Amino acid sequence: MSTPARFDRGHSDDLMTFLAASPSPYHAVATAAERLEKAGFRQVEETDAWDGSTGGKYVQRGGAIVAWYVPEGASAHTPYRIVGAHTDSPNLRVKPKPDAGAHGWRQVAVEIYGGPLLNSWLDRDLGLAGRLSLRDGSTRLVNIDRALLRVPQLAIHMDRGVIADGLKLDKQKHMQPIWGLGDDVHEGDLITFLEEESGLTPGDVTGWDLMTHPIEAPSYLGRDRDLIAGPRMDNLLSVHACTAALAAVATADGADSLPYIPVLAAFDHEENGSQSDTGADGPLLGSVLERSVFARGGTYEDRARAFAGTVCLSSDTGHAVHPNYAERHDPTHHPRANGGPILKVNVNNRYATDGAGRAVFAAACEKAGVPFQSFVSNNAMPCGTTIGPITAARHGIKTVDIGVAILSMHSVRELCGADDPHLLANALVAFLEG
Repeated sequence: MSTPARFDRGHSDDLMTFLAASPSPYHAVATAAERLEKAGFRQVEETDAWDGSTGGKYVQRGGAIVAWYVPEGASAHTPYRIVGAHTDSPNLRVKPKPDAGAHGWRQVAVEIYGGPLLNSWLDRDLGLAGRLSLRDGSTRLVNIDRALLRVPQLAIHMDRGVIADGLKLDKQKHMQPIWGLGDDVHEGDLITFLEEESGLTPGDVTGWDLMTHPIEAPSYLGRDRDLIAGPRMDNLLSVHACTAALAAVATADGADSLPYIPVLAAFDHEENGSQSDTGADGPLLGSVLERSVFARGGTYEDRARAFAGTVCLSSDTGHAVHPNYAERHDPTHHPRANGGPILKVNVNNRYATDGAGRAVFAAACEKAGVPFQSFVSNNAMPCGTTIGPITAARHGIKTVDIGVAILSMHSVRELCGADDPHLLANALVAFLEG
């Protein structure tokens, strides 16, 4: 199977559509599932018995999705090629008792999720999105994509020290958004409002997973429109590229002669440690892969053989060299925007890449005609981590950490090169094809 240049700037246009449609992990999964179904994939329920049929399938669980394509010629021990990412981003999430306020202002009580750059959330017009759990046991996605909330910053006249000492924000006291006026706080106001907006009957909602999001649309930026500014690139940029790559491979001529079973695994809760039933440190991926082996008539020996030959590319955003803080980067590794995807390396296994993994990724990039760059952290700076080491350790799968270099990571609005998303997607296609 040859690998033509499948994706170009049109992929970046589509990325912005994907970002705008995915204000929460639940929306991101629903959007990815919709795109996979258009490519012929069908949803399978975890509570049902699985069969060994070929074709594209996916499991959707909360803010996570695992999708795979079984070629006609696949055996029970055929290895997998996995592209992995995460659906969650740092933000402000609604507390169990959301209705608050003081001094004539109505507020929504929020908790800090992950590690956001708090200052970037100040004085932004924010919407509210997420998942409502209903009395009948069903769920409903909700997205209030208009100016509903705002976290107002204290005027400089009342905080003169900010000039000399810098902005200091208390997560509890200073990050509670306002959404109206009134002296009386009525318990249930926010949820009643969401029931009305969703066309539900009062009292239908008994649980919720809600979060704020900026309503400003993603956009091209710069004199030559060679940059993209937008929310949640960490890490929906990768979710979008992985989804597009799997759909392209599954619908290409020769899909049924693939030497591997291509897989998409997009997890929730990476930003707070991945320890959940929908996180990379949970059982979801291993369960899906094992059940696929057994559904095709395999044994535990087949499972062991399949896993031993499996490789995963863990795709997550990384750090482009910052023109104002270049000294914070390793002096010999300066990834640039539009320089192609980055290969992430850390010898202390904060990233899972080793020399053999580098060779796999280099081969995919060469096949796709895509340049790539290397990233390591400055030795004096702590290194972040990804789902990569977790996936490698939990499943015994060869894993390689890659991604796209961006600026303003964990800001409410991040920045990347406009060509890097489609360069990443092309490399993922070549990898999945084997």
